[in-house]
Amino acid sequence: MAKVYVFLADGFEDVEALIPIDVLRRGGVEVVTISTTLFTLVESAHGVSIEADLQFDDSDYADADLLMLPGGMPGASNLFAHEGVRKAVLAQAEKGKKIAAICAAPAVVLAPLGILSGKKATCYPGFEKALAESGATYTADLVTVDGNITTAEGPAAAFPYAYELLTQLVDKQTSDQIAEGMRFKHLME
Repeated sequence: MAKVYVFLADGFEDVEALIPIDVLRRGGVEVVTISTTLFTLVESAHGVSIEADLQFDDSDYADADLLMLPGGMPGASNLFAHEGVRKAVLAQAEKGKKIAAICAAPAVVLAPLGILSGKKATCYPGFEKALAESGATYTADLVTVDGNITTAEGPAAAFPYAYELLTQLVDKQTSDQIAEGMRFKHLME
């Protein structure tokens, strides 16, 4: 079973965290939510409090198949400000393992770490300058996959982003079944 850690910082975008968590868990992926605050309770950008599974120091992330970074502001900035998150993401990248970021997180977290250099990526419109400055090619797509890095544009991309990650971690058939069961395919017709 694949294992995913989702880093949650105060100010994270609700749907960019919760939709992928939900979809991946429906697909049989072990998803562990991680608080980057002093408490397990983390507050979203829209005032929703979420109880994370663990606090940051409770794991070393060596067993991660994927590290996921929700966007939202100031959530993405709070993730970047966390030294442990930066180290974990860099270690994951150095191993060539999967990293996923959505909305502001590709530009605010991955770009300054140099992880997107020479890669194609997307992010929330208005943040694309940071991608270009980091040596990435901005695609403006809902979801962009380049090697071990998956990026997505923003809240509306949360479902296609989640199904792409499920395809990568499990398989396309499972992803398609979950998408059909959640009526996503019907929505897109």
